[in-house]
Amino acid sequence: MTIKEKLKADMIAAMKSKEKERLDTIRFVQAAVKRVEVDTRKDLDDAALIGILSNLSKQRKDSIEQFRKGGREDLATKEEAELKILQSYMPEQMSASDLETIVVAAIQESGAKTPREMGAVMKLVMAKTAGRAEGSAISDMVKKKLTP
Repeated sequence: MTIKEKLKADMIAAMKSKEKERLDTIRFVQAAVKRVEVDTRKDLDDAALIGILSNLSKQRKDSIEQFRKGGREDLATKEEAELKILQSYMPEQMSASDLETIVVAAIQESGAKTPREMGAVMKLVMAKTAGRAEGSAISDMVKKKLTP
């Protein structure tokens, strides 16, 4: 079952069970997907959907941080609930040791020696992880490995 099919089935289930929060989040995701499909004029595959879900998740994390700084715990809690729903459609996250293995292999493959060459390593790692690791975690790991 593709992510799109799962979203549609979950939307119907959320309507039947009257889960307003889940339904609203799924509709928001579907609207974002539809917007990209209309803009690019092509049907999106799971890899593209994972990219959209990653962006939406990152936005939620940023919002949670900002709401907490502003003392709006009610809004932060709402965003956390949406984030949890979004992450249910994402692939399983990689462990730190698996990520480290991929980063070390990418450093060897690219021949990078200094943090200035981080971009080449990041490109290789991002292609291999494909939504299974956060960009900030990858960036931190690459920096750590390239810094003498």
